[in-house]
Amino acid sequence: MIRLEVEQGEALGRVCERDDAQITLGRAPSSDLLLPDWHVSGSHAVIVLGTDAAAPRYRDLKSTNGSRVLRAGRLLPVDSTVGFELALQDGDQLQLGHLEKPVLVRVGVPAQAALSPFLPTTGSMLSATIPPRADGSSPLKMLAPPEPAPEPESKVLAVRPVDAVAEVQRTVESDPGSLRGLLSVLRKLTGALDLDEVFDAVEAAVFEAVPKATHLTIALRDDSAEKPTYVPVTTRVRGAPAQPGEAVPVSKSVVRKVVEQRAAVLAADAMRDVGETASILGARILSTMGAPLWKGDEILGVLQVDNRAQPGMFKERDLELLMLVSQQASLAVHNARLYRRIKQAEASARTENSFLKQRAQKKFDGIIGDSKEMKALFDKLAKVVDTRVSVLIEGETGTGKELVASAVHYQSRRRDRLFIAQNCAALPETLLESELFGHKKGAFTGAVEDKKGLFELADGGTLFLDEIGEMPLGLQAKILRVLQEGEVRPLGSGQVRTVDVRIVAATNRRLEDEVAAGRFRQDLYYRLQVYPLQIPPLRERREDIAQLATHFLKRYTQELGKPVAGFSQQALELLGSYEFPGNVRELENEIQRLVIQCEPGGYVMAEHLSPKIRKIEGLLDRIRAPRGTLKDMMEHIEKWLLIEALRDHGNNKSATAKTLGITREGLHKKLKGYGIG
Repeated sequence: MIRLEVEQGEALGRVCERDDAQITLGRAPSSDLLLPDWHVSGSHAVIVLGTDAAAPRYRDLKSTNGSRVLRAGRLLPVDSTVGFELALQDGDQLQLGHLEKPVLVRVGVPAQAALSPFLPTTGSMLSATIPPRADGSSPLKMLAPPEPAPEPESKVLAVRPVDAVAEVQRTVESDPGSLRGLLSVLRKLTGALDLDEVFDAVEAAVFEAVPKATHLTIALRDDSAEKPTYVPVTTRVRGAPAQPGEAVPVSKSVVRKVVEQRAAVLAADAMRDVGETASILGARILSTMGAPLWKGDEILGVLQVDNRAQPGMFKERDLELLMLVSQQASLAVHNARLYRRIKQAEASARTENSFLKQRAQKKFDGIIGDSKEMKALFDKLAKVVDTRVSVLIEGETGTGKELVASAVHYQSRRRDRLFIAQNCAALPETLLESELFGHKKGAFTGAVEDKKGLFELADGGTLFLDEIGEMPLGLQAKILRVLQEGEVRPLGSGQVRTVDVRIVAATNRRLEDEVAAGRFRQDLYYRLQVYPLQIPPLRERREDIAQLATHFLKRYTQELGKPVAGFSQQALELLGSYEFPGNVRELENEIQRLVIQCEPGGYVMAEHLSPKIRKIEGLLDRIRAPRGTLKDMMEHIEKWLLIEALRDHGNNKSATAKTLGITREGLHKKLKGYGIG
C-alpha cells in the first residue's frame, strides 16, 4: 500500500491510496492520480510497487517539464543521470512539472517498504536482499529497470501547451502592466483579412509584446507532400522595412517540438538547449521561442522568434505573451486563408464570363509595376494617350510593348473603335502589304475576292505595328504616305481611300543604328519618333518582380483551376535576383510552368524553379568576403563589384564610372588602389 496526497496544484487535497502493481500520474483522464495542471504531461510518471520488503520506485516517463524528489531538504532530480527512476521513502515530496510552481505530492510508504533511498538497481544485488521464490525465480522481476534511456534529443527551458492557454491568460491578466501592453498589440490583429496584412500585424504584435526579440519567422503548413511540412514564408527583422530580405530558416528541432507537443517552447540558448542544428548555426540564433498557430487539433503554422544579440534573453513571461499573441494570430491566419479561398471561389465562378467579356471588350487591365521607372513611364503615357501623334515604343523583347500600345489606345478617346496589332516580321513583303493595305480581286494569284486592309479596318482606331524595324524598305515608303496624307491604296486598285488611323509602332532595335546602316528610312523614323516611350527591362526594375510573379500566379491558378498557396520566401528571393533576359514574358512563362508543376494547395519552393534561376544561389558564395575586419570585408566586396562592373561594360571605364555614379578619375583611383589594370 502507498499513499499519495496532493499538497499543491489544481488537485489540492486529492488522495490516492493504492496497492496496485503500478500507479500512474499525469494529466490524462485515465491516470490513477489525475493532475490536471497544464505543465504536467499526459502520462507524466508511474510508481511501481514491489513486494512487502521492496521500496516502491518512482519512474519519470520522460515528461516535458520533468520531475524532482525533495528528501530531507535535498532536491533529487529524476532524469537521465539516474535512468529516470528513483526509489521512494516515506515522507518524500514529489515535485512535478513547472520549476517555480510545481505540483507537490506527499508520499506515504509503509515502514517495511522503506529501504535505502538509493536502492540498488541490478538484479543480482536485489536478489541478495530478498529471497528467491520456491521455483528459483526472482520475485523482483517486475522491478527490473528499463534499458538505459538515450540522452534526450533536446532540452528546453519552458513549455506552454495550447490546452493551457486559458491558464496562461489568467496568469498574464494578474499583471495589469502586461495586460495593457497585450491588449494594445492584439488590436492590430483584428480586422486583417489579407494574408500579407496579417503578417504585418503579427510582426507588430510580436515585436511589441516581446521587446527583446530581434527576428520573427512565420512558417505555414504545406499539405502538398505526403507528410505535411512547415514552410517559412516570411522573415521580419526589428527596425527593418517589411521587404524580402535574408532568408532565415526555421529550426527543425523547434518546429518539431511545437508541432508534436502542440505547445509553445522556450530555449534560453538555442545552440545549447535545442541542439546545434544547421538552421540555428547558419542564422546565428542565440535565443529562440516557437509558438504554434492552431485551429482545433490542426497546427496551421509556427511562429519562431529569435534573439541574436545575446543568449538567455527570453524569459517565461515572454513565452506566455508570445503564446497569447499566437492564439490571436492563429484566428487571423485561419480567417485570412478562409477569406482567400472564398475570393478564389468567387473568382473561379466568374472566370469564364470575365474571360469572354474581356475578349469581347478588349479592356486594358493595367500594367504591373510600382518602381520609379514604371511610374515615369505612366507619367509619359498620361500625357500622350489623348493626342493624335504617332508613338514609338522601344524596349527589349518581352518587356510588354504591345500591352503599352493597347494602353495608349484603350485609355484614349479612340477606345470605342478597333485596336489592331500586326507583327511586321511575321510576313514576307508582298503578303504584309496586302495585309496592311488590302487588295482587289485578281490583283495577284490567289486574290479571289476583294479584301480590306488593316488600315481601313482600323479607321477611327489604332494600328499597332510591332517590330517595325524589320519592315522592308519598299513598304516603308507607303507607310510614310499614310502618315503624311492619311491615304491608302489597295493592291490592284486605282482608287485612294482616306483613313483616320493612329499609328503606334514598336521595335526592339535601335532605329538610329538602322537608319545609319541604311536599313530604315530616315524620314519615316522622324515621323514615328514624335513621342518615344522607352520600356525598361525587368532587370532594371527588380522591385516589380514579386508583384508581377504574384499577378501571374493568380492568373494561371484561375485559368488552370489549380490553387497554389503562394511563394516561399527563398523562391521569391531567387526570382528577384535573376537577370531575366527574356523580361516579363520569361517571368510569365516561368510562373505558368510553376503552377503546372506544383501540387494543388502547395507552395512554390526554390527547388521548383528552373535550373538557370537557381544558379543565382551560388552568387553569395562568389561574393562572400573572407573573415576579417569590417574594413577588409568591405574592400573585398567593393573590389568584386568594380570587376563585375568593368566586365559588364567591356572594360569601358567611362561607362563604368557613369553607371557606378562616380567620376572617371575616382574610378581610376579605386582601380589603382586595388591593383586592377
